[in-house]
Amino acid sequence: MDEEVKKRFSEVFEAIREKFSDVFPKMFGGGYAELRLSDPSDLLNTGIEIIAQPPGKKLQNLSLLSGGERAFTAIALLFSIIQVRPVPFCILDEVEAALDEANVARFGRYLNQFEGDTQFIVITHRKGTMEEADVLYGVTMQESGVSRIVSVRLEEIAETGEITTTS
Repeated sequence: MDEEVKKRFSEVFEAIREKFSDVFPKMFGGGYAELRLSDPSDLLNTGIEIIAQPPGKKLQNLSLLSGGERAFTAIALLFSIIQVRPVPFCILDEVEAALDEANVARFGRYLNQFEGDTQFIVITHRKGTMEEADVLYGVTMQESGVSRIVSVRLEEIAETGEITTTS
């Protein structure tokens, strides 16, 4: 059993490691990143280290990056895992909250690459992410204590900003 676990872990880890090295610079607009095993000789007990170098920074451990850089690196790792092991849907709750506007826009654009394989439900307050969505759902409270759900398909919005629904 241990040998099978080691074999499968090694195969999946290597695939994710390769994909992460490819996804990270695409999301960051440059840079370098890699995954390393803390003890490659003991696959059943090893840890995984994330080494990242955003553009213009020195190569360092994940814990030394800023909050936004850590969040974006984690998102790049998530997207790498999803590319290796696709899932039908994924729920993300304000994962881009710590990102600056430029990286929020990159995040939103990168989500669209998964359109055919994975449906994302993203909880967000960030405009850049909403701009890349196909459908927006919101909760409003017009009266005290009475919530109402509103949905808009972005393809139904005209150039003027008016909603053009066809029933």
